Amino acid sequence: MRALQLTDPGVVEIRDVPVPDVGPSDLLIEVGAAGICHSDLHLLDFPFKMREEPLTLGHEIAGTVAAVGADVDSARIGERGIVYLCWSCGHCSECASGNENVCLAAGRTAMPPCPGLGPDGGMADYVRVPARSFVPIGDLDFCQAAPMADAALTSMHAIRGAQDHLTPGSTAVVIGVGGLGHVAVQILRAVSATRVIAVDVGDRQLELAKRCGADVVLESGSETAQQILELTGGRGAAAVFDFVGVDATAQTAVEAVAPNGAYRMVGLGGGAPAITADPSGGPGWPWGAPVRKSYGGTRRDLIESIALAQAGRLTVEFDRFTLDDAHDAFAKLRAGDVNGRAVLVP
Repeated sequence: MRALQLTDPGVVEIRDVPVPDVGPSDLLIEVGAAGICHSDLHLLDFPFKMREEPLTLGHEIAGTVAAVGADVDSARIGERGIVYLCWSCGHCSECASGNENVCLAAGRTAMPPCPGLGPDGGMADYVRVPARSFVPIGDLDFCQAAPMADAALTSMHAIRGAQDHLTPGSTAVVIGVGGLGHVAVQILRAVSATRVIAVDVGDRQLELAKRCGADVVLESGSETAQQILELTGGRGAAAVFDFVGVDATAQTAVEAVAPNGAYRMVGLGGGAPAITADPSGGPGWPWGAPVRKSYGGTRRDLIESIALAQAGRLTVEFDRFTLDDAHDAFAKLRAGDVNGRAVLVP
């Protein structure tokens, strides 16, 4: 089969490799589509190898069960689904509580094995996955479904973790209306009665936010936090979801979140919010506001996201590329020239 592999730091090639063997509790998935995430760009930029042998990229995977392991019901052959990306142990106290994304077996890093980030991923004709990680999608389009494995999963998890703040009449802010942010706007509209303010740069992204249901769109800049305060009577937003995570957006969140509001750091831009242990007031961190770094999501988050898509309440916008066009897709994503999510089709 063909696979898009990271062979050296910054080097990605399409290579001919054997179709994976499946173990007793595995599935062999014929890939229908694989999303491209900024996490994949981070992998390309690592100055060292993730592992000695080439790594097949891709953690947003949708496809069809082509074969099953000896311990798996053969009736699953032909099933269409998404791969849940947190390959947790399934039996520790966190997994038993439904917190598979912070499985104890992953130690302090709290990042269970994830396809394309350790095990081989889905930017290929086929991928081997644990049977318990495959979640049915019915007749959802693969290009729509694949990005939901991360873009919807991660957005839903961040939003559900701040659900108590999203009361009727409240205001939520989404910073960054890209692959995750445009999904987050739709989820907020579907699961809450909060007013949604979307923040990004450029008409294209702001128009996308409007199509997804944002009540207000703001051009990101030095005055963004002040604009949010003006729109909330000087109080600030009940929840701020930062899908960028650079210094500037972190500072906007600090200045725009309300007392007792919630700040969710989702984007991995390395930003450092100025949160200090001193009396609150002015533009600094307000009293009572928790901050949380949100990683991935739970199986429940993915199942609920799929249900929203099946009900027509969540649509992933995407640009489609073939596997042969992968280098172009990565370049466009790095340049910020992708509409929603970039998706590869083998």
